[in-house]
Amino acid sequence: MIEVRHEVRPPWPFRLPRAGVDGVVVRSGAGLERLLHVDGEPALVRADQPGRDVVVVRARAADQAHADEAARRMRFALAVDDDLRPFWDAHRHDPLIGGSLRRRPQLRITRRAEPFEALAWAICEQLIEYVRALDIERGIVRRHGRGLAGSDLRDLPSPAAVAALSPAELERVGLSPKRALTLRRAAAEVASGRVDLDDPDHESGWRRLRAIPGIGQWTIDVLALHGQGRHDCLPAGDLAYLKFAGRRLHGRPGARATEDEVRELFAPYGRWAGLAGAHALGASTSATSMRASPPARMHTPRAAAGRR
Repeated sequence: MIEVRHEVRPPWPFRLPRAGVDGVVVRSGAGLERLLHVDGEPALVRADQPGRDVVVVRARAADQAHADEAARRMRFALAVDDDLRPFWDAHRHDPLIGGSLRRRPQLRITRRAEPFEALAWAICEQLIEYVRALDIERGIVRRHGRGLAGSDLRDLPSPAAVAALSPAELERVGLSPKRALTLRRAAAEVASGRVDLDDPDHESGWRRLRAIPGIGQWTIDVLALHGQGRHDCLPAGDLAYLKFAGRRLHGRPGARATEDEVRELFAPYGRWAGLAGAHALGASTSATSMRASPPARMHTPRAAAGRR
């Protein structure tokens, strides 16, 4: 196998996150490792932060082109190349998120190396508690994920493999019948190329996905934010946001805002709405001793709400 090494000087304060919770990105020593596939070819990727101002990403694959692409995808997932200075300059004194931003300037939206991963997991997390969704995701990786001889790491199944699964196989890992059909249909659209999640014209793909029964705005927002690097997208249907905005706007414990009220609250942040939301939830959970959303999380914590 060919190994490539990318030495990255982050343009903004960076801290290597913790391992993922679905078992795909794992901690190994002081670094993070995962198996991913580029055009169907396996690649082993590792990220280390030997110093505050340097991150090293290594990737091993059958040839240099695949290894370089695997390293690039890991860099995207870590958001190590993101320059957040414009966000800092605009909002470090903001009354809603300024305190969190000054305490944690390194906070990033940790992303998935492949946008399909974000889409698939968003569908798994619809209308159920996060812990239950996590069991489903681990089950999919364990039963249907891709492995590599000589490694314990496992990657998600490809879109084509997911599309080929029977509804019963997906229900066996905990998906409801409706969610199983939704996941298969979305995977088929991606596998066929009718939806190209890497196309810079994200909106055209979103429109096709929205035509699938069971995919709504929340799912698209999670895909956009965590799979396509769209900081302007906010999963406003998250219960965490509905509660946060309810307290903020209505001033009483237990109050819930509407999704439209959440979007209006974060509208002033424009192209940074998703990152502003992460800071707002982090500041809120720290203040109220609720469970926080750590930077290593691919998504914010959720419980059942009207999202899909």
